[in-house]
Parts: sequence; C-alpha cells; structure tokens
Amino acid sequence: MAALRGEVSWFCCGSAWGPCGTAGGGACGTCRSGNYQHAWPNTSDACLAITRPDRCGVTGMSRRGCGFRHYTTNLCNGARVGTTIADCGPQTDLFCGESTCCGSACGSNRIIDLTPAAYSAIASLSAGLRPCSVDTV
Repeated sequence: MAALRGEVSWFCCGSAWGPCGTAGGGACGTCRSGNYQHAWPNTSDACLAITRPDRCGVTGMSRRGCGFRHYTTNLCNGARVGTTIADCGPQTDLFCGESTCCGSACGSNRIIDLTPAAYSAIASLSAGLRPCSVDTV
C-alpha cells in the first residue's frame, strides 16, 4: 500500500480510559481506548458499505482485517505511531471535503481513527484532527 494522505481523528472503545467512558469492543471485539489500535474504513464489505471513502474521492485504501498494523504519521510534527485494526471506521463519507491544516501541511477526509492512547502519542487529544499519512512500513 502506498502512503495514503488524509485526516486522523480519535475515538473511544472498550473499558474506561482517559477521557473515555466504557464503550463497546469495536467490530473486532478487541478494541480498548488504552491500547495502540485504530479503526479502518475497509476492514470488510459491510464496513466499506458504511464508511464509503470512495464518495469522498479516497482511493487506494486496501482491504485489511482485524489485527493488521498500520503506521500513522502526524504531518504537523512528524510523530509516528504503529497501531493495529480493532474496529471499522471512521465514517469517511460524513466528512467529505473536510480539511485540516497546520502550516502548509494539509489533509482532507478522515481516513483513520486512533484510540486515545495512540492519538496522544502523536498529538494532543484536544487537537481532535490532524493531517496525516498512513502506510504499512
């Protein structure tokens, strides 16, 4: 998979952690807010039918299942984190055209949701969204 550029956000799952209350275990059943995990829009046909990144022009998003490792780089500061798939999401088509920038680094359309633990390794949770690139190496 070539690096995919877009936006990174964060979400809560599993047992209470940091800013999160108790939530479900995600599509994979293993999601925990305190772990380095993420949601990916193309984990299955059912997931892709919900998230619809294609409606936003996002192409090249490979099918990856539970446990697959991606690396997300915050384009604002170069910080990078490795996480494994634990859920389906984000629902990219709800945010078509959304853009986040810091300086000249910009990303459009939400392509990955990190758990709070993973997101806080590359950005402040209060930032909410950051431009990013996602790859597999």
